[in-house]
Amino acid sequence: MGRVKIKRKSTLIDMTAMSDVTVLLLTFFMLTSTFLQKEPVIVLTPSSVSEIKVPTSNLVTVLVDPESRVFVSVAGSQDSTWSSERVRAEVLKYAEKLYNDSHKNQVNFTDKQVRAFSKINMFGYPIASLGEFLDQPQAKQDELVDPSKNPNCGIPIDLNKDMTKPNEFQIWMNAIYNVAQDVVDSDGNSFESFIKRGEGIAIKADKETPYEVVHVVMDNLQTMKMNKFSLMTALKSEEE
Repeated sequence: MGRVKIKRKSTLIDMTAMSDVTVLLLTFFMLTSTFLQKEPVIVLTPSSVSEIKVPTSNLVTVLVDPESRVFVSVAGSQDSTWSSERVRAEVLKYAEKLYNDSHKNQVNFTDKQVRAFSKINMFGYPIASLGEFLDQPQAKQDELVDPSKNPNCGIPIDLNKDMTKPNEFQIWMNAIYNVAQDVVDSDGNSFESFIKRGEGIAIKADKETPYEVVHVVMDNLQTMKMNKFSLMTALKSEEE
C-alpha cells in the first residue's frame, strides 16, 4: 500500500495587521508619554509610601543639591494659551522689575534673551549675570549651570526675613506667584490656586541632602506666606 502524501501548506504569514498595530501603539505612547526634562543636578529622592503624584502642569519645582545650590523649574498650563514658555517669559520680565526695584545695578533683558529664557526648563544663575548667560549657546549654558564645572551656579539664597530687600530666590518666587494669578487653563483652573493649595510647589532634594539645607528653602517659602508645598519622594519598595 502506497504512502499517503500530505499536502504541504504555505507558511507565509501576512504581517500587515501586526505592523499596523505596532505603529498605532508606538504613536499612542509617543503622544501620551511625559518626557523627563534635563536638570542641572541628578538627585536621588528619599523613599516614602506616598502615592500622590506631582502634577505635570501649573507647577514650580525647587531643586536643592547637597551643597545648598538651588534651581527652579516652572511649568505652565497644558493648553496653548499659557504654555510653559509664555509663563517663563512673563516670569523673567516680572523678576527684572523686582530686581531693579531693590538693586542699584539695573538689569535689562532683551527680547532675544527673554525668548532664550522661556525655553529653559530649569534655571539657576545670578540675575546680574543672567543676560550674559542667556547670550551663550546651549552647550555653554549647560556648562555654566553644571555644579561640577561651575561651583558658583544656582540661585542665591539665604535666611532673609526682610521682604523690602528680598534675596534672589524670593524675587523669583514672588515673580512666579504674581504671574500665576493670570494663568488660567481652559477648565478654569488657575495656577495661583494650585500654589495656595500646596500642589503648585514641589521641593526636590537628594536623600543625602542635610535637613539644614532644605530648611533654608522652606523657611524662605514660609517667610513669603507660601506655607503649603510638597516634598518629592520615590515610592518605597517592599525590600525597604
